[in-house]
Amino acid sequence: MLEQSVTPMKTIIEPFKIKSVEPVRFTTGRERERILREAGYNPFLIRADDVLIDLLTDSGTSAMSAKQWAGMMEGDESYAGAKSFFRFEKIAKELTGFKYIIPTHQGRAAEKILFTLVGGPHKCIPNNTHFDTTRANIEFTGAQAFDFLNPLGKDPVAIADFKGNMDITALERFILEKGRENVPLIMLTVTNNAGGGQPVSMENIRHTKAVAVKYKIPFFLDACRFAENAFFIKKREKGYEHKSVKEIAQEMFSYVDGCTMSAKKDALVNMGGFLGMNDDETAIRARNILVVTEGFPTYGGLAGRDLEAMAQGLEEVLDEHYLTYRIRSVEYLGEKLLQAGVPILQPPGGHAIYLDAKRFAPHIPSEQFPGQAVVCELYKMGGIRSVEIGSVMFGRTDKITGKFIPPALELVRLAIPRRVYTQSHIDYVIEAVIEVYQRRPELCGYRIVSEAPLLRHFTARFEPFNA
Repeated sequence: MLEQSVTPMKTIIEPFKIKSVEPVRFTTGRERERILREAGYNPFLIRADDVLIDLLTDSGTSAMSAKQWAGMMEGDESYAGAKSFFRFEKIAKELTGFKYIIPTHQGRAAEKILFTLVGGPHKCIPNNTHFDTTRANIEFTGAQAFDFLNPLGKDPVAIADFKGNMDITALERFILEKGRENVPLIMLTVTNNAGGGQPVSMENIRHTKAVAVKYKIPFFLDACRFAENAFFIKKREKGYEHKSVKEIAQEMFSYVDGCTMSAKKDALVNMGGFLGMNDDETAIRARNILVVTEGFPTYGGLAGRDLEAMAQGLEEVLDEHYLTYRIRSVEYLGEKLLQAGVPILQPPGGHAIYLDAKRFAPHIPSEQFPGQAVVCELYKMGGIRSVEIGSVMFGRTDKITGKFIPPALELVRLAIPRRVYTQSHIDYVIEAVIEVYQRRPELCGYRIVSEAPLLRHFTARFEPFNA
């Protein structure tokens, strides 16, 4: 009897079933205008209950699995030596290969510890692109953060497989210019969040490692989206198509001396992170800071149940059915917007679609924050909360000349929480973005009314120029 050939299905479905649901509250356009005004036109200051679709961030917003929730019931809440820590440590060590795994309550706590140790005045820390808390933790010590994104990564319409790559030539020139003694660490962010969620190739990781070895500089990953980056390598880089995502991730970690990790992304949890490293002396000093600021080394500011959920999430995120669905769902959103003529940073990234605010609202200059204008209109139009990643987040004023210096890209990030929204939700987002784009000549610029000295985008208040 002949075997019947099976045609593979074209539709990629969610690799999970929904067991629990959370209602969302619908608001009117008039209500949203009032809410936005009272929040100082800053989506961070809007109550979550007043948001219909929340794309502010993919950090800590994942829906946890049944196994993660079950694991939380087994969490060992002992102050010292909890079994939940040792389970988490075993899984993290197997994945990363690091000698020391130091738990923290989230990624920025790991950054705080690391840069307290290596930062300070006159120190210079390069990266492909530092994201907000990384840059803030560096600058808080008196050090300076520098970005060396490759030229293709700065072109929002260029199509390339690995636009998140480090510019190796610029990196080496920078080390020679600043002096090796002033560069205590090289960072590489995977995937490159501020650069549009774009992946970094294994070849680029190896080349960055070669520079680090040449100048005897420690090399660390900002690894919060390591699994998504590994999946892109599997799909796009020659020689990796037959390797598992776990094997690719392990190779990524093998080239570095340590990492900071926000587990709130690719460990699929609502709270948690860790600092990984191999150096004995640095680990001792890091744990000393941990005890003062976070907690005992076997809980690091986390409950045992959080450690259990984190351990399980580090295993689940490597499932290739999940990653196929994850990357494809983001890609779907990007494709539909492109078909409607909406300008986005191409190609779609791993965790978000980035609207190109410069082309979306070209009549608004950078110093009037075109991304913030788009963010506000998206909320008013459809109750969708997003975030500006442009001149609000990374723009600065020259202290000598007083001239405003915008970043290379003016973006609006639509970050997709993991395992939270269905295709219907995404279709609703598509309709709202297209509607705002069709009304783009009506958008106006914004001015800052009040701001904090660091991470101003979290708490700044704005007002529109037409107010």
